[in-house]
Amino acid sequence: MSKTIGVKRQLQNAVSQNRALSKTGLQERLFANAFTKLVYPQIWEDPEVDMQALDIKPHHNLVCIASGGCNIMSYLTMSPASITAVDLSPAHIALNKLKLVAAKHSPDYRTFHDFFVRGNLSSNVTNYEFFFRPHLDAQSNAYWSSRLGLTGRKIDMFKNGFYHYGLLGKFIRAAHLVARLHGVDLTDFIQCRTLDEQKRFFKSNVEPIFNSRLIKFIAKNRVSLFGLGIPPQQYEELANAAGGDILGALKERTRSLMCNFPLKENYFAWQAFARSYNQDGVGPLPPYLQINNLSKLRELTDRVDVRNETFTRFLSNTAANTKHGYVLLDAQDWMTNEQLNELWGQITRTAAPGARVIFRTAGIPTILPGRVDDSILSHWEYLSETSTKLNKQDRSAIYGGFHIYKLKDN
Repeated sequence: MSKTIGVKRQLQNAVSQNRALSKTGLQERLFANAFTKLVYPQIWEDPEVDMQALDIKPHHNLVCIASGGCNIMSYLTMSPASITAVDLSPAHIALNKLKLVAAKHSPDYRTFHDFFVRGNLSSNVTNYEFFFRPHLDAQSNAYWSSRLGLTGRKIDMFKNGFYHYGLLGKFIRAAHLVARLHGVDLTDFIQCRTLDEQKRFFKSNVEPIFNSRLIKFIAKNRVSLFGLGIPPQQYEELANAAGGDILGALKERTRSLMCNFPLKENYFAWQAFARSYNQDGVGPLPPYLQINNLSKLRELTDRVDVRNETFTRFLSNTAANTKHGYVLLDAQDWMTNEQLNELWGQITRTAAPGARVIFRTAGIPTILPGRVDDSILSHWEYLSETSTKLNKQDRSAIYGGFHIYKLKDN
């Protein structure tokens, strides 16, 4: 119990910017409490874009926010020297450790595929007990053995449909329900065979839903977007990016997801509309789930260190000039100026020559100028053109901006 309380405190410190008894302050604390549980069964940042931006080399040491782990597992296919994955959510820590153990100890690709591509077979629980549980640490085992509902265990999520769980899974389920209330079955979208068909489906079936009173009510409620991992601060950034029109921002991000990339290339769209990865053996998958990468993962899992702590705290205990890549996801959207300066001070101290930092924002511009002190930010070059180019390639399509900073030569 005391460990859970400690995690909640750290999360509240990370996202709380307002008085506890104010409306926004209460929402921030609700968000922090939600993040002590599973939020992302899969991550919604495109790791292939990340890998291009980081330009990963064999001698590189990376530091990343772990989240659902699809990112660090995919970076590992590039054979960096090390990856440190940090996260404050005990559920995310347990999921990352399970993915690493499964990659190393699955007897074959089919076992690994059934667990993380399908995630809905009773044999997954049997395989967990036989192949994975003996190699997991006690804390991770305790998490997966803890109660799910009245009679189940959390590991049962992998026989019931893992990607239906977590805040994100529940948000997607709610979106499907709302669409059905408007006479639209979103699963029909995966029958589209061309980009033109995808665009017509959006125009005819999905765009009209955004004009409904129900959607307008939901969009105005900041708590309703917690399932996308959007705290109150980020909600405001998202709205500001669209001139205060939060509904317009959500519609445009949905259009991008549905219309900018062919379904045969976009597993994020599969997750949103089929609520699973494409299971026919030829559909798009994250790099770490592709059959040709499992043998490499087996050899490299020991290069990953998963830690239940903040990014800044980890870096404060890290030697200077030793890290080559930093992956901040969208966490900076939550931070105060003081937190940003402390973080970037540690990034700058620990960065090796040529190091890169990547992050995403709800709004379009980079958020650092004017907030991070010039004495720190002046050490970094913003790769504006590359950032814009790679942002357009991000198949998840839910962020306004993707940003790359590179340490300047002395």
